Amino acid sequence: MKHFHKIAEGLPVEAVMVQINAQPELWNANPERTASPDSPHYGIPDIWVRYRAREELTSPEKFNEPHFASFYPAWSNLTALHPIVFGLMYRVRATYLGGVLITKIPPGGKVKPHHDRGRWHAEFMTTKIYVSLQSNPSCVNTCEDEAVVIRTGEAWTFNNLLTHSVENAGKEDRLTAILCVRTE
Repeated sequence: MKHFHKIAEGLPVEAVMVQINAQPELWNANPERTASPDSPHYGIPDIWVRYRAREELTSPEKFNEPHFASFYPAWSNLTALHPIVFGLMYRVRATYLGGVLITKIPPGGKVKPHHDRGRWHAEFMTTKIYVSLQSNPSCVNTCEDEAVVIRTGEAWTFNNLLTHSVENAGKEDRLTAILCVRTE
């Protein structure tokens, strides 16, 4: 494959799922990515774990300006995620941790085709890692002309500056932690 690269499998995601399921209030605490019908992420619940400090996001332009990422309250509540994040950063030799999101695509849901070119965060964070927390065989990730099913406990990188999408034709939610890191 030229766009997707598996970097880990067998990650201990069960404890992360237990913590997420015990805290449903974490979902959509910050609805900016998913509220607009024009967004490719419209209607896809998410949890912001790390991004630009909430108090700095005072206008739409602030989402695309250079910044230092901050941990959101979800980081303290999802402690089982910590060793996975830092272990994957070590694996790809990351020098900086940017945004961390957890997304949930319900059965029949999709993230519409889009690319992240022209956005400071996406371009400064040179590596995007998908960590599958819960998946099914009918949840397909695409990037340009390639498609892959990412199984629970696997981590994959891909170039989010290329056109990508996800469709969940399965019968259970697909949950993924998305780590944006800078590698040199």
